[in-house]
Amino acid sequence: MKHVRKVVFSLAAAVLLLSFSIRAQAQYRQPIVAPNDTLANVRYDYKWEFYGGVAYSHFNAGPSLVRGANLGGFEARADRFFTPRWAAVGDVRGYYGTSGTQPNPYGIRGPFVSETMFLGGAEYRGPSNQHASISLHALVGGAYGSFERGLYDQNNQPVAPINVGFFNNQVAFGSAFGGTIDLNRSPRLAFRISPDATLTDFGSAGLKGQFAISVGLVYRMGHDHAKRK
Repeated sequence: MKHVRKVVFSLAAAVLLLSFSIRAQAQYRQPIVAPNDTLANVRYDYKWEFYGGVAYSHFNAGPSLVRGANLGGFEARADRFFTPRWAAVGDVRGYYGTSGTQPNPYGIRGPFVSETMFLGGAEYRGPSNQHASISLHALVGGAYGSFERGLYDQNNQPVAPINVGFFNNQVAFGSAFGGTIDLNRSPRLAFRISPDATLTDFGSAGLKGQFAISVGLVYRMGHDHAKRK
């Protein structure tokens, strides 16, 4: 669970730093912002946020593999805010790459594996100002693991996944717990860093924790003039 602790520690440190920044700003009179300041009108009363980015995951393709796979991919999500703080989240992410195997006589080295997750849950927006915002989320759903695509021997005959230490192709429970750090570039656009601890249960082997992170852009829309931060 060291990956889970890493994500929790990173988010806690970010929350503390941003909290100190907000408190420091509150101790003196804010200067008048020039009309051309692109962050002067940053607010958090938009109904929708859409996010897309590139992603990384450290992933284990089998129950007994000693070393995990480093996979790259994407993350896309939509947040529907019902208050300036709380939102419902829909999230899709995919990770793709190659994985090591157990020693085997089939000549299989570094076969292709992938994981696709379909998640939903809740998000809470924490400390925020015109420059940055930090949120926490808890997402649950399903994960599809593809482990058999590259499992063929020297004669192009399929090899059972268990013979190289892999799971079978399957759908399993999946979840992601973490947060986001949004660095505002304009009232509608922000650069996002999103670390997660992902938990899956492939092969009914029990929940396995992995580390994942994505970076990309957030676009806000559906401004509600009746609401104020």
